[in-house]
Amino acid sequence: MKDYKKHYILSAAPEEVYAALTNPATIQLWTGEVAEMSTEPGSEFALWEESIVGKNLEFEQDKKIVQQWYFGEDEEENPSIVTIKLHPSPKGTDVELKHTNIPDEAYDDIVDGWNDQYFGSLIDFYKD
Repeated sequence: MKDYKKHYILSAAPEEVYAALTNPATIQLWTGEVAEMSTEPGSEFALWEESIVGKNLEFEQDKKIVQQWYFGEDEEENPSIVTIKLHPSPKGTDVELKHTNIPDEAYDDIVDGWNDQYFGSLIDFYKD
C-alpha cells in the first residue's frame, strides 16, 4: 500500500471548488458523466461511470472532504482514505490532496487519474 499527497491550484474560490466536488450537477459539468454524490456522511458515491466508488465520511463546508475509496479486498482492514482540503489562495484555491492506502498495483493509475482526469479536468474547467 502506498500514499499520495499533492497540492493543486484552481482559479476559483473554495466555495466554487467545494460545489464542483460535492454537487452532482456541477460534477457532471466538468466530468461529462452522471455522478452519484451527496454531502451526507455515510452515503456512497460513484464517479466516471462507477470507475471511482466509495463512501463519504466527513464534510466541512467549503473546506474539507473525506472519503473512503473502494478497491476490492482489504477495504475493512486497510481502508483507502482520500482527504481533500481547500485553502483560499491569491490565485483562487490551494487544494491539498492526501490519498492513503492505495494498492500497489493501482498506484500509477490512481496518480495519473488524480493529475490528468480528476484535478486536470477541474483545472481546465476553471481556466480563465
